[in-house]
Amino acid sequence: MASDQLSEEQVNEFKEAFSLFDKDGDGTITTLELGTVMRSLGQNPTDAELQDMINEVDVDGNGTIDFNEFLAMMEKKFKDTDSEEEIRQAFQVFDKDGNGTISAKELKAVMESLGALLDRLDGSISCHP
Repeated sequence: MASDQLSEEQVNEFKEAFSLFDKDGDGTITTLELGTVMRSLGQNPTDAELQDMINEVDVDGNGTIDFNEFLAMMEKKFKDTDSEEEIRQAFQVFDKDGNGTISAKELKAVMESLGALLDRLDGSISCHP
């Protein structure tokens, strides 16, 4: 099972989510079941779009998604998101005075320094005839 990076609680949450898709409880998600869930969420995917969604994660090529394939997909999406610490560090770049908010003045200062950097970079890569 592809759950190296997920907690037991997360795996259990994904089991619950999987069961919402797996309407007939056979352990797989078909294009029909995926379509039903998508339409209940206000989406209107075509049969081809549904098949493409299945194909993206259908490792064994059987035309359906089993729980291990679903879990691998969720783990990949989970791993691809920035960690809270990375987001906090990015926020601190803008929060110059460290008070937990980004004022218009702080945002302007960062944007101006980014603009100056981009101007310098643009000048160094412009072509001279």
